[in-house]
Amino acid sequence: MGGNLYWVFVALAAIGAMLIVLGGKKQEGAADWPQSVQWGYLALVIGGFGFLSNYMSFTAVMLVFVLITGVVWALDKWLLAKKRAASGAEAGHFVDYSRGFFPVILVVFVLRSFLVEPFQIPSSSMRPGLVVGDFILVNKFAYGIRVPVLNNVLIPVGQVQHGDVVVFNYPPNPKINYIKRVIGLPGDTVEYRNKRLTVNGKPLTDVQDGTYDYLEKELGLQQITADQFRESQNGKQYKVLNNAGTPVVALSQVQDFPYRDNCRYDDDGFVCKVPQGNYFMMGDNRDNSSDGRYWGFVKDDLMVGKAFMIWMNFGNLSRIGSKIQ
Repeated sequence: MGGNLYWVFVALAAIGAMLIVLGGKKQEGAADWPQSVQWGYLALVIGGFGFLSNYMSFTAVMLVFVLITGVVWALDKWLLAKKRAASGAEAGHFVDYSRGFFPVILVVFVLRSFLVEPFQIPSSSMRPGLVVGDFILVNKFAYGIRVPVLNNVLIPVGQVQHGDVVVFNYPPNPKINYIKRVIGLPGDTVEYRNKRLTVNGKPLTDVQDGTYDYLEKELGLQQITADQFRESQNGKQYKVLNNAGTPVVALSQVQDFPYRDNCRYDDDGFVCKVPQGNYFMMGDNRDNSSDGRYWGFVKDDLMVGKAFMIWMNFGNLSRIGSKIQ
């Protein structure tokens, strides 16, 4: 998170707390708290959420809010409400708003943790299939029902397959989510040489399929023309892009990552042996993708889920409902 945005959230939380403290009491017979208190809680929640997101994942922040509001809800339901009934008092605004926030936050937390999570495509690394501006849905249980935050498989459901398009926590910074295609499973040997992929000694089928033009925002809306190929893996067929004259791998950008010794690099490409419990990912836009070539393997507990559908693109409504190949 940018430094300026961080302080915006801190300021929001502080302003929210001040409005709550100075907001006054509910007028006798009124159904709602003063607007200053209402705005205060809204600012506190947004600011607190943004502040905590600087230190932990979205799911972890959601869990914190679920626990806080859930504890207040439970105490009120089984203890505080009875005491108020005996004395004729009303619930304070903290209890009142916690009771209101809890079911909403809980539903969102359960949906995002176990069923479906939204994700926005941030770059051109998965062109031509996915473009900047696509909002997609990610199946959270495709690879097993997982323990929130820890992300260990609790109930096995399905397995990661070659060719799946997956969202995962970026290994160098797990607070960031990436989306790539699964090229190598645990134990596989992946080789990419002269812009041809080979998995376990078997070249993947790729057939020339014309060219593909797009504007690259990161290069100031520069027009890019790439060669397009139809690639096949594990019965899945999808399109990939290559730029003539671009190196197979920019050796200067290769990082020092866990199991780095499992890979060998040279001017023509690389070969990697995927360690157990890990996967090897690549973007479909092969010459415009920061992927496993540069930062290594993705551990299973970093997996978020399988991308399956585009649910919105405000710039191109015809993409809505498209299945992700």
